[in-house]
Amino acid sequence: MAPSVDPSSRRFARQHVLAGFGLAGQRSLADAHVLVIGAGGLGSAVIPALAAVGLGTLSLVDPDTVDETNLPRQTSHGVADVGRLKVDSAADAAARLAPELQVIRHPVLFSTENATALLDGVDLVIDGSDSIDARYAANDAAAALGIPLVWGSAVGYGAQVGVAWDAHGIDYRDLFPEQPSDDGDSCELTGVLPMVCGVAGALMAAEAVKLLTGIGEPLLGRVAVYDALTGRTREVPYARDPARGAMDVAVGVDSAASGASEPDSEPGSKPSRPRTYSAPELAVALDGANPPALLDVREDWEAAIAELPGSTRIPFGELGARIGELDPSAPVVVYCHLGVRSAHALVFLEQSGFSQASHLAGGIEGWAASVDPGMKRY
Repeated sequence: MAPSVDPSSRRFARQHVLAGFGLAGQRSLADAHVLVIGAGGLGSAVIPALAAVGLGTLSLVDPDTVDETNLPRQTSHGVADVGRLKVDSAADAAARLAPELQVIRHPVLFSTENATALLDGVDLVIDGSDSIDARYAANDAAAALGIPLVWGSAVGYGAQVGVAWDAHGIDYRDLFPEQPSDDGDSCELTGVLPMVCGVAGALMAAEAVKLLTGIGEPLLGRVAVYDALTGRTREVPYARDPARGAMDVAVGVDSAASGASEPDSEPGSKPSRPRTYSAPELAVALDGANPPALLDVREDWEAAIAELPGSTRIPFGELGARIGELDPSAPVVVYCHLGVRSAHALVFLEQSGFSQASHLAGGIEGWAASVDPGMKRY
Protein backbone atom coordinates (compact mmCIF):
# COMPACT_ATOMS: atom_id res chain seq x y z
CA MET A 1 0.00 0.00 0.00
CA ALA A 2 1.27 3.46 -0.93
CA PRO A 3 2.10 5.88 1.89
CA SER A 4 -0.72 8.15 3.01
CA VAL A 5 -0.85 11.85 2.18
CA ASP A 6 1.12 14.00 4.62
CA PRO A 7 -0.97 17.17 5.16
CA SER A 8 2.02 19.01 6.63
CA SER A 9 4.13 18.46 3.51
CA ARG A 10 5.88 21.51 2.08
CA ARG A 11 4.19 20.65 -1.19
CA PHE A 12 0.98 22.22 0.14
CA ALA A 13 2.61 25.35 1.55
CA ARG A 14 0.64 27.73 -0.67
CA GLN A 15 -2.59 26.20 0.59
CA HIS A 16 -1.55 26.30 4.25
CA VAL A 17 -1.30 30.09 4.15
CA LEU A 18 -4.78 30.58 2.69
CA ALA A 19 -7.10 32.41 5.09
CA GLY A 20 -9.43 29.91 6.72
CA PHE A 21 -7.69 26.90 5.14
CA GLY A 22 -4.47 26.15 6.99
CA LEU A 23 -3.27 22.79 8.18
CA ALA A 24 -6.75 21.87 9.42
CA GLY A 25 -8.15 22.15 5.91
CA GLN A 26 -5.26 20.14 4.53
CA ARG A 27 -5.91 17.37 7.06
CA SER A 28 -9.57 17.30 6.04
CA LEU A 29 -8.54 16.68 2.44
CA ALA A 30 -6.02 14.00 3.41
CA ASP A 31 -8.71 12.18 5.40
CA ALA A 32 -11.37 12.46 2.70
CA HIS A 33 -12.65 9.91 0.20
CA VAL A 34 -14.20 11.29 -3.00
CA LEU A 35 -15.86 9.30 -5.75
CA VAL A 36 -15.77 10.72 -9.28
CA ILE A 37 -18.27 9.45 -11.86
CA GLY A 38 -16.78 9.85 -15.31
CA ALA A 39 -13.13 10.06 -16.33
CA GLY A 40 -13.89 11.98 -19.52
CA GLY A 41 -13.82 15.70 -20.24
CA LEU A 42 -14.94 16.92 -16.83
CA GLY A 43 -13.23 14.12 -14.95
CA SER A 44 -9.95 14.93 -16.72
CA ALA A 45 -10.03 18.34 -15.05
CA VAL A 46 -11.42 17.21 -11.69
CA ILE A 47 -9.21 14.18 -11.07
CA PRO A 48 -5.76 15.84 -11.40
CA ALA A 49 -6.96 18.85 -9.40
CA LEU A 50 -8.05 16.68 -6.48
CA ALA A 51 -4.89 14.60 -6.65
CA ALA A 52 -2.65 17.67 -6.64
CA VAL A 53 -4.49 19.46 -3.83
CA GLY A 54 -3.81 16.63 -1.38
CA LEU A 55 -6.88 14.37 -1.36
CA GLY A 56 -6.41 11.10 0.50
CA THR A 57 -8.59 8.60 -1.38
CA LEU A 58 -10.15 8.81 -4.83
CA SER A 59 -12.59 6.35 -6.41
CA LEU A 60 -13.04 6.47 -10.19
CA VAL A 61 -16.12 5.10 -11.95
CA ASP A 62 -16.17 4.81 -15.75
CA PRO A 63 -16.73 1.74 -17.97
CA ASP A 64 -15.32 3.30 -21.16
CA THR A 65 -12.03 3.09 -22.98
CA VAL A 66 -10.09 6.01 -24.43
CA ASP A 67 -10.99 6.94 -28.01
CA GLU A 68 -8.95 9.18 -30.28
CA THR A 69 -11.82 11.70 -30.45
CA ASN A 70 -11.65 12.08 -26.64
CA LEU A 71 -8.12 13.46 -26.58
CA PRO A 72 -8.67 17.21 -27.22
CA ARG A 73 -10.83 17.62 -24.12
CA GLN A 74 -10.05 14.56 -21.98
CA THR A 75 -6.55 15.64 -21.10
CA SER A 76 -5.89 13.02 -18.44
CA HIS A 77 -5.39 10.66 -21.39
CA GLY A 78 -2.76 10.75 -24.13
CA VAL A 79 -2.32 9.25 -27.56
CA ALA A 80 -0.62 6.20 -26.05
CA ASP A 81 -3.73 5.58 -23.89
CA VAL A 82 -6.12 5.02 -26.80
CA GLY A 83 -7.90 1.72 -26.17
CA ARG A 84 -7.12 1.65 -22.44
CA LEU A 85 -9.73 1.84 -19.73
CA LYS A 86 -10.23 5.46 -18.76
CA VAL A 87 -10.07 4.60 -15.05
CA ASP A 88 -6.59 3.14 -15.59
CA SER A 89 -5.33 6.05 -17.66
CA ALA A 90 -6.80 8.62 -15.26
CA ALA A 91 -5.35 6.78 -12.26
CA ASP A 92 -1.91 6.94 -13.87
CA ALA A 93 -2.31 10.67 -14.46
CA ALA A 94 -3.28 11.17 -10.82
CA ALA A 95 -0.32 9.08 -9.63
CA ARG A 96 2.12 11.29 -11.51
CA LEU A 97 0.88 14.22 -9.45
CA ALA A 98 0.42 12.44 -6.13
CA PRO A 99 2.00 8.96 -5.86
CA GLU A 100 0.65 8.55 -2.32
CA LEU A 101 -2.98 9.08 -3.35
CA GLN A 102 -5.11 5.98 -2.84
CA VAL A 103 -6.99 5.34 -6.10
CA ILE A 104 -9.82 2.81 -6.35
CA ARG A 105 -10.84 1.89 -9.89
CA HIS A 106 -14.37 0.86 -10.87
CA PRO A 107 -14.59 0.16 -14.62
CA VAL A 108 -18.39 -0.06 -14.42
CA LEU A 109 -21.41 2.04 -15.29
CA PHE A 110 -22.73 3.96 -12.28
CA SER A 111 -26.40 3.03 -11.82
CA THR A 112 -29.23 2.80 -9.34
CA GLU A 113 -28.32 -0.85 -8.76
CA ASN A 114 -24.71 -0.28 -7.69
CA ALA A 115 -24.88 3.32 -6.38
CA THR A 116 -25.14 2.48 -2.69
CA ALA A 117 -22.31 -0.04 -2.82
CA LEU A 118 -20.02 2.29 -4.75
CA LEU A 119 -20.68 5.15 -2.32
CA ASP A 120 -19.95 3.09 0.78
CA GLY A 121 -17.44 5.02 2.87
CA VAL A 122 -17.39 7.99 0.48
CA ASP A 123 -17.53 11.55 1.86
CA LEU A 124 -18.52 13.31 -1.36
CA VAL A 125 -19.50 12.31 -4.89
CA ILE A 126 -18.75 14.23 -8.09
CA ASP A 127 -20.74 13.52 -11.23
CA GLY A 128 -18.89 14.49 -14.38
CA SER A 129 -20.55 11.89 -16.57
CA ASP A 130 -22.74 12.57 -19.59
CA SER A 131 -25.45 10.18 -18.36
CA ILE A 132 -28.72 11.50 -16.99
CA ASP A 133 -29.34 8.07 -15.44
CA ALA A 134 -26.08 8.32 -13.51
CA ARG A 135 -26.88 11.89 -12.41
CA TYR A 136 -30.22 10.95 -10.88
CA ALA A 137 -28.86 7.71 -9.40
CA ALA A 138 -26.01 9.66 -7.78
CA ASN A 139 -28.35 12.33 -6.49
CA ASP A 140 -30.79 9.89 -4.92
CA ALA A 141 -28.10 7.69 -3.39
CA ALA A 142 -26.22 10.72 -2.04
CA ALA A 143 -29.46 12.07 -0.56
CA ALA A 144 -30.14 8.75 1.16
CA LEU A 145 -26.60 8.65 2.57
CA GLY A 146 -26.56 12.32 3.59
CA ILE A 147 -23.49 13.22 1.52
CA PRO A 148 -23.09 16.08 -0.97
CA LEU A 149 -23.08 15.73 -4.76
CA VAL A 150 -21.13 18.12 -6.97
CA TRP A 151 -22.39 17.97 -10.54
CA GLY A 152 -21.45 19.57 -13.81
CA SER A 153 -22.13 19.48 -17.52
CA ALA A 154 -20.32 20.81 -20.58
CA VAL A 155 -21.63 20.80 -24.13
CA GLY A 156 -21.18 23.15 -27.05
CA TYR A 157 -19.79 26.42 -25.74
CA GLY A 158 -21.46 26.30 -22.33
CA ALA A 159 -21.16 24.70 -18.93
CA GLN A 160 -23.20 24.40 -15.76
CA VAL A 161 -22.04 23.49 -12.24
CA GLY A 162 -23.97 23.03 -9.02
CA VAL A 163 -24.07 21.31 -5.64
CA ALA A 164 -26.84 19.05 -4.35
CA TRP A 165 -27.00 18.17 -0.65
CA ASP A 166 -30.33 16.92 0.58
CA ALA A 167 -29.15 16.99 4.19
CA HIS A 168 -28.87 20.76 3.78
CA GLY A 169 -32.26 21.16 2.15
CA ILE A 170 -31.53 21.08 -1.58
CA ASP A 171 -30.82 18.41 -4.16
CA TYR A 172 -30.82 17.92 -7.93
CA ARG A 173 -34.52 17.06 -8.04
CA ASP A 174 -35.31 20.50 -6.64
CA LEU A 175 -33.84 21.87 -9.87
CA PHE A 176 -35.07 19.15 -12.25
CA PRO A 177 -37.73 17.06 -10.44
CA GLU A 178 -38.48 14.73 -13.33
CA GLN A 179 -35.80 12.65 -15.01
CA PRO A 180 -35.86 13.18 -18.79
CA SER A 181 -36.25 10.14 -21.02
CA ASP A 182 -32.85 10.64 -22.68
CA ASP A 183 -29.50 12.33 -22.15
CA GLY A 184 -30.31 15.22 -24.48
CA ASP A 185 -27.60 17.18 -26.27
CA SER A 186 -24.33 15.27 -26.37
CA CYS A 187 -20.76 16.17 -27.26
CA GLU A 188 -20.93 13.70 -30.13
CA LEU A 189 -23.99 15.42 -31.62
CA THR A 190 -23.49 19.06 -30.63
CA GLY A 191 -19.73 19.20 -30.10
CA VAL A 192 -17.88 20.81 -27.21
CA LEU A 193 -15.12 23.39 -26.94
CA PRO A 194 -12.40 21.54 -24.96
CA MET A 195 -11.69 24.53 -22.71
CA VAL A 196 -15.29 24.52 -21.48
CA CYS A 197 -14.58 21.15 -19.87
CA GLY A 198 -11.53 22.62 -18.15
CA VAL A 199 -13.48 25.57 -16.75
CA ALA A 200 -16.35 23.41 -15.52
CA GLY A 201 -14.04 20.78 -14.07
CA ALA A 202 -12.02 23.40 -12.18
CA LEU A 203 -15.22 24.84 -10.71
CA MET A 204 -16.38 21.36 -9.68
CA ALA A 205 -13.06 20.57 -8.00
CA ALA A 206 -13.20 23.90 -6.16
CA GLU A 207 -16.70 23.11 -4.87
CA ALA A 208 -15.48 19.73 -3.64
CA VAL A 209 -12.55 21.31 -1.78
CA LYS A 210 -14.86 23.90 -0.20
CA LEU A 211 -17.27 21.24 0.98
CA LEU A 212 -14.53 19.01 2.39
CA THR A 213 -12.69 21.78 4.21
CA GLY A 214 -15.65 23.94 5.22
CA ILE A 215 -14.36 27.11 3.59
CA GLY A 216 -16.47 29.48 1.52
CA GLU A 217 -20.05 29.21 0.34
CA PRO A 218 -20.96 26.15 -1.75
CA LEU A 219 -23.23 26.35 -4.80
CA LEU A 220 -26.30 25.18 -2.91
CA GLY A 221 -29.50 26.45 -4.53
CA ARG A 222 -27.47 28.12 -7.26
CA VAL A 223 -26.30 26.94 -10.68
CA ALA A 224 -23.16 28.56 -12.06
CA VAL A 225 -23.47 28.99 -15.84
CA TYR A 226 -20.50 29.72 -18.11
CA ASP A 227 -20.67 30.86 -21.74
CA ALA A 228 -17.33 30.57 -23.50
CA LEU A 229 -18.46 32.59 -26.53
CA THR A 230 -19.03 35.71 -24.45
CA GLY A 231 -16.76 34.93 -21.49
CA ARG A 232 -19.70 35.62 -19.20
CA THR A 233 -20.78 33.75 -16.10
CA ARG A 234 -24.14 34.00 -14.39
CA GLU A 235 -26.20 32.30 -11.70
CA VAL A 236 -29.57 30.59 -11.81
CA PRO A 237 -31.07 30.38 -8.28
CA TYR A 238 -33.55 27.71 -7.26
CA ALA A 239 -35.15 26.42 -4.07
CA ARG A 240 -37.01 23.42 -2.71
CA ASP A 241 -40.76 23.35 -3.22
CA PRO A 242 -42.27 23.25 0.31
CA ALA A 243 -44.91 20.82 -1.00
CA ARG A 244 -42.32 18.35 -2.21
CA GLY A 245 -42.64 14.97 -0.50
CA ALA A 246 -40.54 11.85 -0.13
CA MET A 247 -42.25 10.24 -3.12
CA ASP A 248 -40.64 12.81 -5.41
CA VAL A 249 -37.25 11.26 -4.67
CA ALA A 250 -38.47 7.70 -4.61
CA VAL A 251 -40.31 7.81 -7.94
CA GLY A 252 -38.95 10.58 -10.15
CA VAL A 253 -40.80 9.32 -13.24
CA ASP A 254 -41.68 11.66 -16.10
CA SER A 255 -45.33 10.89 -16.76
CA ALA A 256 -45.13 12.29 -20.26
CA ALA A 257 -42.17 10.07 -21.11
CA SER A 258 -43.70 6.97 -19.55
CA GLY A 259 -47.07 7.41 -21.19
CA ALA A 260 -48.89 7.72 -17.87
CA SER A 261 -51.68 10.28 -17.87
CA GLU A 262 -51.75 13.16 -15.43
CA PRO A 263 -54.70 13.08 -13.05
CA ASP A 264 -57.32 15.80 -13.19
CA SER A 265 -57.29 18.24 -10.30
CA GLU A 266 -60.80 17.10 -9.28
CA PRO A 267 -62.92 14.07 -10.18
CA GLY A 268 -64.97 14.90 -13.23
CA SER A 269 -63.04 18.06 -14.06
CA LYS A 270 -61.95 18.84 -17.59
CA PRO A 271 -58.39 17.88 -18.53
CA SER A 272 -55.86 20.70 -18.18
CA ARG A 273 -53.78 21.95 -21.10
CA PRO A 274 -51.41 19.34 -22.52
CA ARG A 275 -48.15 19.36 -20.62
CA THR A 276 -46.29 17.97 -23.62
CA TYR A 277 -46.97 18.54 -27.31
CA SER A 278 -45.80 16.33 -30.13
CA ALA A 279 -44.69 18.26 -33.21
CA PRO A 280 -47.91 17.48 -35.17
CA GLU A 281 -50.04 18.47 -32.16
CA LEU A 282 -48.20 21.77 -31.85
CA ALA A 283 -48.62 22.44 -35.58
CA VAL A 284 -52.39 22.08 -35.15
CA ALA A 285 -52.39 24.33 -32.07
CA LEU A 286 -50.38 27.02 -33.87
CA ASP A 287 -52.93 27.03 -36.70
CA GLY A 288 -55.83 27.37 -34.24
CA ALA A 289 -57.78 30.42 -33.18
CA ASN A 290 -55.72 30.94 -30.01
CA PRO A 291 -52.19 29.75 -30.75
CA PRO A 292 -49.77 29.49 -27.82
CA ALA A 293 -46.67 31.64 -27.63
CA LEU A 294 -43.36 29.93 -28.41
CA LEU A 295 -40.33 30.11 -26.10
CA ASP A 296 -36.97 28.98 -27.52
CA VAL A 297 -34.49 28.14 -24.74
CA ARG A 298 -31.56 27.35 -27.05
CA GLU A 299 -28.41 29.39 -27.56
CA ASP A 300 -27.84 32.09 -30.23
CA TRP A 301 -25.84 29.84 -32.51
CA GLU A 302 -28.57 27.19 -32.46
CA ALA A 303 -31.30 29.69 -33.34
CA ALA A 304 -29.16 30.85 -36.27
CA ILE A 305 -29.46 27.36 -37.75
CA ALA A 306 -33.24 27.03 -37.49
CA GLU A 307 -36.10 28.30 -35.37
CA LEU A 308 -39.88 28.36 -35.29
CA PRO A 309 -41.33 31.65 -36.56
CA GLY A 310 -42.51 34.10 -33.93
CA SER A 311 -40.50 32.58 -31.11
CA THR A 312 -39.29 34.47 -28.08
CA ARG A 313 -35.78 33.27 -27.28
CA ILE A 314 -34.34 33.17 -23.79
CA PRO A 315 -31.39 30.73 -23.43
CA PHE A 316 -32.02 28.19 -20.69
CA GLY A 317 -29.18 29.51 -18.55
CA GLU A 318 -30.77 33.00 -18.57
CA LEU A 319 -34.32 31.88 -17.84
CA GLY A 320 -34.16 32.52 -14.11
CA ALA A 321 -32.90 36.08 -14.55
CA ARG A 322 -35.24 36.96 -17.43
CA ILE A 323 -38.45 35.22 -16.40
CA GLY A 324 -40.03 38.63 -15.82
CA GLU A 325 -40.12 39.10 -19.60
CA LEU A 326 -42.81 36.42 -19.87
CA ASP A 327 -46.54 36.50 -19.09
CA PRO A 328 -47.28 33.73 -16.53
CA SER A 329 -50.98 33.69 -17.44
CA ALA A 330 -50.49 33.16 -21.19
CA PRO A 331 -50.21 29.75 -22.88
CA VAL A 332 -46.60 29.13 -23.87
CA VAL A 333 -44.83 26.16 -25.43
CA VAL A 334 -41.12 25.82 -24.68
CA TYR A 335 -38.81 24.15 -27.18
CA CYS A 336 -35.11 23.37 -27.60
CA HIS A 337 -33.02 21.05 -29.76
CA LEU A 338 -34.21 17.62 -28.63
CA GLY A 339 -36.73 18.36 -25.87
CA VAL A 340 -34.49 17.88 -22.84
CA ARG A 341 -33.71 21.49 -21.91
CA SER A 342 -37.32 22.40 -22.63
CA ALA A 343 -38.52 19.70 -20.21
CA HIS A 344 -36.30 21.20 -17.51
CA ALA A 345 -37.48 24.70 -18.42
CA LEU A 346 -41.10 23.56 -18.18
CA VAL A 347 -40.58 22.36 -14.61
CA PHE A 348 -39.00 25.70 -13.72
CA LEU A 349 -41.87 27.64 -15.32
CA GLU A 350 -44.47 25.54 -13.52
CA GLN A 351 -42.75 26.13 -10.21
CA SER A 352 -42.72 29.85 -11.03
CA GLY A 353 -46.50 30.02 -11.53
CA PHE A 354 -46.81 29.50 -15.29
CA SER A 355 -49.94 27.34 -15.21
CA GLN A 356 -50.36 27.39 -19.01
CA ALA A 357 -46.85 26.24 -19.93
CA SER A 358 -46.09 23.18 -22.06
CA HIS A 359 -43.09 21.91 -23.98
CA LEU A 360 -42.36 20.36 -27.37
CA ALA A 361 -41.31 16.72 -27.11
CA GLY A 362 -38.46 15.95 -29.48
CA GLY A 363 -37.62 19.63 -29.86
CA ILE A 364 -36.96 21.33 -33.16
CA GLU A 365 -35.43 18.12 -34.48
CA GLY A 366 -38.79 16.39 -34.01
CA TRP A 367 -40.50 19.32 -35.74
CA ALA A 368 -38.16 19.07 -38.71
CA ALA A 369 -38.64 15.31 -38.94
CA SER A 370 -42.44 15.26 -38.84
CA VAL A 371 -43.76 18.72 -39.75
CA ASP A 372 -41.17 20.60 -41.84
CA PRO A 373 -38.77 18.18 -43.59
CA GLY A 374 -37.24 21.10 -45.49
CA MET A 375 -36.05 22.82 -42.32
CA LYS A 376 -32.30 23.11 -41.88
CA ARG A 377 -31.09 20.70 -39.20
CA TYR A 378 -28.03 20.52 -36.97
